[in-house]
Amino acid sequence: MKDFDPIESLANMRHEFGEHGGVNMSIETSTTFTVMDAETMPAIFQGNRGPEDGGCYLYGRHFNPTVYVLGKQVASLEGAETGYCTASGMSAISATVLQLCGCGDHIVSSDTVYGGTFALFKEYLPAKAGLDVTFVDMTDPARVEAAFTNKTRLLYVETMSNPTLRVPDIPRLAKIAHDRGAKLVVDNTFCPVIVSPVHLGADIVVHSLTKFINGASDIVAGAVCGSTEFVTSLMDLHMGSLMLLGPTMDPRVAFNISSRLPHLGLRMVEHSRRAMIFAERVRNLGVPVIYPGLDEHPDHALLTRLANDGYGLGGIFCVDLGTTARAQQFMESLQNRGRFGFMAVSLGYFDTLMSCSASSTSSELSDEEQRRAGILPGLVRVSIGYTGALEQRWEQFEQALREVGAVGAKV
Repeated sequence: MKDFDPIESLANMRHEFGEHGGVNMSIETSTTFTVMDAETMPAIFQGNRGPEDGGCYLYGRHFNPTVYVLGKQVASLEGAETGYCTASGMSAISATVLQLCGCGDHIVSSDTVYGGTFALFKEYLPAKAGLDVTFVDMTDPARVEAAFTNKTRLLYVETMSNPTLRVPDIPRLAKIAHDRGAKLVVDNTFCPVIVSPVHLGADIVVHSLTKFINGASDIVAGAVCGSTEFVTSLMDLHMGSLMLLGPTMDPRVAFNISSRLPHLGLRMVEHSRRAMIFAERVRNLGVPVIYPGLDEHPDHALLTRLANDGYGLGGIFCVDLGTTARAQQFMESLQNRGRFGFMAVSLGYFDTLMSCSASSTSSELSDEEQRRAGILPGLVRVSIGYTGALEQRWEQFEQALREVGAVGAKV
């Protein structure tokens, strides 16, 4: 599990010239593409010709050369055969699920996922597509196994649960899914380059490229990585979820993301380094903190075993401040007095982003569902940035904790 280096894989894949010999790929902004002989077009519509079969492109919603190259680059990071990119992370998830499942099929999902994913699975897909979804604790393989039915088509997990930062045993879950003829789909948004789910047995990996992979909080985008057969099926002119639903990525967006991929590894190392330092210091103050890099985290040993060497154990940690009011006071103090970080949803930005998950990105879950998932009302999710001097940032963070009475308090 330690023999794959995602950044080296990307470097090898990128070592090719642009269309005109440039060191960067070209941006192809055409919405439609010319064929050189009339017989080619029917072959494309029949699915017999494509980007890998003679360089045949059809229409911007189908395949775009710039977006196609970015998809292959993201796939190289994941160690997947290929990939394609979409207009958002949610469109990548939705298209993947709808490609794998039909009306009446069943999904087993982690009970702790991003709120938008939870709403999609619990409400939207059952109502609109007739899908049945069972939510279970992914850290309990026996419960996962028991949730399967003869109609289960996919098992869905996050590499690191949002926002509780629990880590599922991906190889074990892959075996459970495969033994029952289902696919394992993993959202790897929190852990790019840190964990490589395909090498651990996952069939398909999805990303919100908006987060760490892009890194600047200026682009909304997604990606699907998997086998060539599966990605090609997504673009089928008759039954392809990406082709027919149309969550098309703009080629200019694809170019911008591609230009940021080479320093993703460096960014993840620093995100992880700072998260580890902050988590250790918060713990030493006696404030409840969740971070998989800490020895006492229940999944520390598992993540250490699954993770690629050299990139740390993630750039997100959570602080439990006991109540929503204290959590809000803490974030306001950091942002408005300390000038450190922003109260904002999302993550993976070069500056710190923080939110009280129970009342924001996990608010799609009911109070009872949040309780079962371990999402506490005072839990602050911190996506630590790498701007500013570390010691100065820590001084601001500690002062805010002390201001709200978190140090030495019982929560």
